Amino acid sequence: MSTKQTKMNNQRKAVKTRRLAGRSFLVFAMVIFLLIIIFFAQKALFKTANGVNLSNRTQKLYNQTSIVHARRGTIYANNGQPLAENTNTYSVYAVLNHQQKDMKGNPQYVQDKARTARVLSDNLPISYEKAYQTLNPKHKTFQVEFGNAGNNISLSVKQKIQKEHLTGLNFIAQPARMYPNGVFASHIVGIASQQVDKKTKQTNLEGQMGIETSFEKYLKGTDGFRESQHDNYGYQIPSEKPKEKKPKNGKNVHTTIDPSLELLLENQMNQVDQDVHPKVLNAILMDAKTGEIKAAAQRPSFNPTTGQGLGDVWRDTLTQDLYEPGSTMKIFTMAASIDSGHYHGSDTYRSGTYKIWNQIVPDWNRNGWGTITYDKGFALSSNVAMAHLEENMGPETWKDYINRFQLLKNNSSNFDQQAMGSMQFERPIEQANTAFGQGIQVTALQMMQGFTAIANNGTMLKPRVIDKVTDAKNQQVVKSYPKKVVGHPISAATAEQMRRHMEDVVYKDYGIGHDFQIDGYRVAAKTGTAQVADDHGQYESGNDSYLYSVAGMAPAKHPRYIMYVTMKQPQLGDQPATKEIAKIFNVVMKKALDNDKNKTK
Repeated sequence: MSTKQTKMNNQRKAVKTRRLAGRSFLVFAMVIFLLIIIFFAQKALFKTANGVNLSNRTQKLYNQTSIVHARRGTIYANNGQPLAENTNTYSVYAVLNHQQKDMKGNPQYVQDKARTARVLSDNLPISYEKAYQTLNPKHKTFQVEFGNAGNNISLSVKQKIQKEHLTGLNFIAQPARMYPNGVFASHIVGIASQQVDKKTKQTNLEGQMGIETSFEKYLKGTDGFRESQHDNYGYQIPSEKPKEKKPKNGKNVHTTIDPSLELLLENQMNQVDQDVHPKVLNAILMDAKTGEIKAAAQRPSFNPTTGQGLGDVWRDTLTQDLYEPGSTMKIFTMAASIDSGHYHGSDTYRSGTYKIWNQIVPDWNRNGWGTITYDKGFALSSNVAMAHLEENMGPETWKDYINRFQLLKNNSSNFDQQAMGSMQFERPIEQANTAFGQGIQVTALQMMQGFTAIANNGTMLKPRVIDKVTDAKNQQVVKSYPKKVVGHPISAATAEQMRRHMEDVVYKDYGIGHDFQIDGYRVAAKTGTAQVADDHGQYESGNDSYLYSVAGMAPAKHPRYIMYVTMKQPQLGDQPATKEIAKIFNVVMKKALDNDKNKTK
């Protein structure tokens, strides 16, 4: 082949290659163009990309939904005074980014860090050095917070800080609960605190104990929301009307607590607590005619607003502590003996000790008082007398009356969950022990319910601390809690006779309850002393190992009020326990009776 022909063939091949390359590029370009069309068509038609719904993503970017918290209901005393109500607390943060300015170009970041640190340290529990250090982080950051010191700020403190006109400080409001009376029936009212909802991740107030927990469904309400559209810069689009659902505020709970009597009770409890430092101190005042609890307190207690003392005792010892009541139980033993027809008060027995098989029942005075009547034995709080009465009735009859008085039954529907109670009742010695309040465990509220049968001529009433629930505007009653009769364990004649025996405890020269006499009123009462068992069920020894108590009602002939005070393991020294308990019982009972008398004038 000549050189010329070879050159011509090469030229033809080059032209052919260029044509093929051109065609390939055209096909490639068409494929790319087609893919671009498909890509945008997918976005336009199906509004998805890479498995992401673009419509939903755009809505999330430009739609803002904010929760509108429902207002938690208020808990009231019987005169309409708030015991627990809503408020706001605040948390503070400081913006440090210098690009943050308002529409007019004014700085919205911290300009004077030294002055800001000084104002914060003057008003919050944080030192100047710590506040200044927080405002000067090692690495650039948009904003900083101040830890616990910058949380739970009250409105008054927030306003003090804002009066300094510092730039860059911002506050976030958070719903909070306020208990304006401090330590005031704290375990009954309870406490509500901020809790994070696991589903919504929102922070809401939620009851943790007391009425705040047991009436949560009424108090909490239902949150609403507000949804609005915003542009790229975060400004709401005027043409778009916000979607919203208004919150339903919580309902209000009205208690039977009398504020004046509760305050007096708390003060007297403080005095006794400071004097003899008991491990546990309980007191309840009840309207005998209605079952309404007018005042109730315990020590240790706590301030629900500040939380001070909350770690000392979380449970409600009025309803959740089981204890052996001791000699106040003799009220029920003697009532059962009278009502069952086995009591003969003028009969006599030998006091001091009584042997049941190989076990000894001792009187608190082991030497006894010689041979005495059963009437006198009750006034002297003789254990031996009660052992005889139980033996004469027989264990089945006695057990039947324990059940009639519902001493082992839960009766606290308006309170935190109550313990059921228990007793040892197999052997004769155990059956005798229950007759004077040992070997049987009850709660204070169970005892109070039983006492209503003595005060009300045989009619037993349910203790109650709630009067009614009203709507959010406090205008309509949603649910009421009227007086409730729960039994008739004894006859009216038995109750009247029992009260006369309780008067003997207070007024007979040999009675041991003289300290509970109240000027102007006749009192029926029974004192109690019980050994305290340790964690292993063994009775403790020593002068400070007892639970002392009094159960009383007045006026004795037609009782209007019942009061029960228990004091566990006080450090008495030479002071009689009855003297300390009387500081509570006499003062509060007299105030209640005086108030009642003044109302009838």
